[in-house]
Amino acid sequence: MNASRDALDDLRMQVMWTRLVSVVEEAAQALMRTAFSTTVRDAGDLSAAVFDTQGRLIAEAVTGTPGHVNSMAVGVRHFLARFPIATMQDGDHYITNDPWLTAGHLHDVTVVSPVVMDGRVVGLLGCCCHQLDIGGLGQGPDGRSIYEEGLQIPLLKLASAGRLNEDLMAVLKQNVRTPQQVEGDVLSYIASNETGARRLRAMLAEFGQSSLDALGQYILEQSERATRAAIAKLPRGTWRHTLVIDGYDAPITLRAALTIHADRIEVDYAGSDGAVPQGINVVLNYCRAYTVFGLKCLVNPEVPNNHGALLPFDVSAPEGSILNAQRPSPVAARHVIGQMLPDLVFGCLDQALPGRVPAEGSSCLWSVQLRGRRSGHVADTFETVFFNSGGSGARPDRDGLDATAFPSGVRAMPVEVTEHGAPIVIWKKELRPDSGGAGRHRGGLGQSVEVAMRDGSGFEVLAMYERVATPARGRAGGGDGAAGVVRLASGKTLRAKGLQAIPAGDRLVLELPGGAGLGDPALRAPDAIAADVDAGTLTPAR
Repeated sequence: MNASRDALDDLRMQVMWTRLVSVVEEAAQALMRTAFSTTVRDAGDLSAAVFDTQGRLIAEAVTGTPGHVNSMAVGVRHFLARFPIATMQDGDHYITNDPWLTAGHLHDVTVVSPVVMDGRVVGLLGCCCHQLDIGGLGQGPDGRSIYEEGLQIPLLKLASAGRLNEDLMAVLKQNVRTPQQVEGDVLSYIASNETGARRLRAMLAEFGQSSLDALGQYILEQSERATRAAIAKLPRGTWRHTLVIDGYDAPITLRAALTIHADRIEVDYAGSDGAVPQGINVVLNYCRAYTVFGLKCLVNPEVPNNHGALLPFDVSAPEGSILNAQRPSPVAARHVIGQMLPDLVFGCLDQALPGRVPAEGSSCLWSVQLRGRRSGHVADTFETVFFNSGGSGARPDRDGLDATAFPSGVRAMPVEVTEHGAPIVIWKKELRPDSGGAGRHRGGLGQSVEVAMRDGSGFEVLAMYERVATPARGRAGGGDGAAGVVRLASGKTLRAKGLQAIPAGDRLVLELPGGAGLGDPALRAPDAIAADVDAGTLTPAR
């Protein structure tokens, strides 16, 4: 009888756990439907999650990026330190974009809101979203300190008992180039959290629960136990790997030592290069976010992401290094470094788990961030962005994915949407033949992208691209992926990073890098080669 009751209780908890994920996913979908910016509305560059009253991540939406949600997993505790649960009431909303507290640069805005049930706070809803414009120099690596990169919003009340902080909104709108869009986005963050809060209250009432505590504790205990059990099956030891990437004006060397203990994994980035004067530095919170994502991909991918599943992973980097930059280091383009960390972690795990790890990929998202004037009018400026991805690395049992955003997970915006929102024409956006590294399994293909102003006038690009000087490296005998290229249609090569002008009558051309191959190319199946040639992804000459 007791065993039967325990099984039913466990089943009930599992059902509620699944429903909780649906609740948070609905909050994410509400965010996408109400957001003004295409980065959230069309690309899903966001996260939404529910937390317990201790600030522990309980469940996340299916839609979203690991950089956002894993940063929030640590960041919510800072909200609680500033605004204790006992002081919160229904209709309160809290905001910050402090890079060192949340998602690593000023362009990511986090809003956290209490869920009040029967007069008591039972949990917290949070969302973190990419904001196209936050003032300053804009999202690029050109700033020399955080003070040049935009408006800093400390931990503040965005709304009190349903009343919006109009003074804060006035300051925010005064400091950005697109005030209407920014205001609409911030209000969509509130709408998302309120949607999640309504659904969470209804769900708890349906299951006869007066709080989130019992379900939350069950989720965290189950997830932590499953993760530690997965780690216990791995070999013990320490493995080291080095990754050299382009950097800003000189190569950057990242070093990792990964140690597998009996029930936990430790990653230490000691020996990595120091912080640089340009905005490609990474704060520790964002470094941790992509490190643990890389670990989870191979160690326990089936366990839902939450505080319990993340507990067995320890991440450290020396203060002042490029992976633990200190205030006021510039960090606007921190994804350039941060999104390379799964490849670095995979390099360590490949030694511990041979035959189970994919090859390196393009990894860093290629955001096309453009700025210019509509119809040549000085006062009528625009700022727009659209996302593009290179190829992912070949996998142990199949080819890499073409033009796929790994590890960020964001989607590409439709060309028509981008062109509608800005006076530009995307003349070309197609797969790049021969860009995937050769191997028994080939790397994923990059893309070719070509863009110009609709009227042929000049414009600017805030370049922040990787894998141009140092392409993705093959694994187990596989070939390297093709390096990226940044140039003008007229032929001039551009820098891979920094604000640059595209002259009138010319076009910006991007050749995105491909993923690396895995295994001896001589072992690739002839019919797979023929299929690639037939599809045009591989030229006969190659």
